[in-house]
Amino acid sequence: MDIDRNVSPERVALHQALADPARLAIVDALAVGDLAPGELGRHLDLPSNLLAHHLRVLAQVGLIARGRSHADRRRVYIRLIPSALEAVHQHRVLTASRVVFVCTGNAARSPLAAALWTSRSAVPVTSAGTRPGPGLNPRAISAARRHGLSLERQGTADVRDVITPHDLVVAVCDNAYEKLDPGLRRVHWSVPDPGPVDTDEIFEDVLALLTERVDRLAALTAAEPGPAPS
Repeated sequence: MDIDRNVSPERVALHQALADPARLAIVDALAVGDLAPGELGRHLDLPSNLLAHHLRVLAQVGLIARGRSHADRRRVYIRLIPSALEAVHQHRVLTASRVVFVCTGNAARSPLAAALWTSRSAVPVTSAGTRPGPGLNPRAISAARRHGLSLERQGTADVRDVITPHDLVVAVCDNAYEKLDPGLRRVHWSVPDPGPVDTDEIFEDVLALLTERVDRLAALTAAEPGPAPS
């Protein structure tokens, strides 16, 4: 799996600035509205010298700005610069020409994950199984229908017929992950198999877990031009 290890110094500095509880509290307070230094000090119970230190650190990383009051030019207000906070969040670190979700039977977890991915990302996607069964689990079909998800197909596919060296392979079960070629670009999600329990409730739980994981990975993955899968 190719992960971008080049973290910008600016992002590191922002994390360092926000690692202090008092500075994080200042940012939270300013997210609501502009405040004068005295108001901030009283709100956070900080002495003026310590507040001045924290404000200086936040200003150095571009998180806050000072401005004079239009009513009383002697009064200063501190305001947050929200755009500076964008650098704190993790940006895209993966590229993929196609994502392939894999479980053992390709009957529930992997097709549901692929359907979720289709609704969240423009990166092409498919699914497969290490030991594919005869068809999709009926409860997986029902769960997809309840959530407005479009399943790729009604049948299953074998990883040997699907995966190419250019794919980003996401194993959504432990057995599948442990059977995949370690040389592949692999991601592992330890998602329980809903099949043995076989209730609508367990399928809803698994779908919720997959949704959380898919949302996170889709936000971190950008499309990469690559050869079309055969």
